Amino acid sequence: MNMQTQQTDSTEIRRLLTEMDGLFDGYMAWLGGQYDAASGGFYYAASSRGLANAEPDIESTAQALNILERFGLLGNLPSGMRQGLVRFFQQKQDAASGYFYDANPLMRNDEVMVARAISYSCNALRKLGGQPLYALPYEAQQAPAYMSSPESYLAWLQAIPLMNSWRGCDRLSTSSVYVEQVEPAERRADFARIAFDFFARSQDIHSGLWGQGSHYVRISGTFKLHIFYDRFHVPLPKEDRIYQSILYALKNEEAADMCYIRNPIHLLSYMKLDIPAHELREIIELTLANMKRLLRADGGFSRELAHSPTAPNVAQVKQGEYYPEMPQAVHIGGGMVEGDMNAGTQALLIRSVCYQLAGIEAPSLEASQHVWYANTKP
Repeated sequence: MNMQTQQTDSTEIRRLLTEMDGLFDGYMAWLGGQYDAASGGFYYAASSRGLANAEPDIESTAQALNILERFGLLGNLPSGMRQGLVRFFQQKQDAASGYFYDANPLMRNDEVMVARAISYSCNALRKLGGQPLYALPYEAQQAPAYMSSPESYLAWLQAIPLMNSWRGCDRLSTSSVYVEQVEPAERRADFARIAFDFFARSQDIHSGLWGQGSHYVRISGTFKLHIFYDRFHVPLPKEDRIYQSILYALKNEEAADMCYIRNPIHLLSYMKLDIPAHELREIIELTLANMKRLLRADGGFSRELAHSPTAPNVAQVKQGEYYPEMPQAVHIGGGMVEGDMNAGTQALLIRSVCYQLAGIEAPSLEASQHVWYANTKP
């Protein structure tokens, strides 16, 4: 490729990134509408307030905190808001088990939500300068039964169905929360080694992906497993084949979910490949076009093209797809054509990663939007 073509690609990439920045012009105003000063937390969407027994949830509140961090506002939070967020997460922890639970009892029946709530809550408290009030599940001897021995852990891994890669790999990946807590380090290494050996045997040698489903579904499953790899600082195997699968999905499948836009981009960031300039331009161009379709009139982004899903915990398995023993839906939104916290936090991450892939420092987003919390009281 000649120098002139490379310069053209570079100029176009900068133009696309600037256009992507414009998608967030009304975003912070939308975020402010989801804040609940009474609880200290954030709602999933505007329609969430209208649900019976509505209250902010762990995931949405942690995602809002991540959004504030991406806007560079975490260090400037009013003390009352910061204290309220700390209390919010601390009050979600169960003293006996160490788990963090939302008020909706159905949440406790979803192993993925339960495991993820530990990471969300602990990371949020760390960022806020707080800490859990009680011992975490493994310390409290409340880890899942499959963590009782390396042998039982392997049996559990082998029993997870992967006919829907996204859901199955999510279940596999969330076990890393418990593996990371195993002591001593030698025993932790045994559990991790069993997992990585199992993943290596399960990976498709042609696509580099795991499980079954469309390319986007399998890429999303691969993204979930990358979280396990990342937690233990291990590179993904067969990265060149994963990359080709990502290019195929971007060019040939409809990105009907914000996760289908975020997950490929996030994987590219993790793999740290040397992407040719013309391919990176096309990747960012397709990503921007897909994001535009999910931007809503309220300034937020929806998880899905048709609407914001009422229950993100079961939104991995779409209409016409199947996964056995799915948990009951945990409804946190009204299913409107509106912005939701899950999509918004992903959209901001996509922007950040696109700048990173381009080797360009991301400029700060418009600061004049950041006034909604100025009068927050303790």
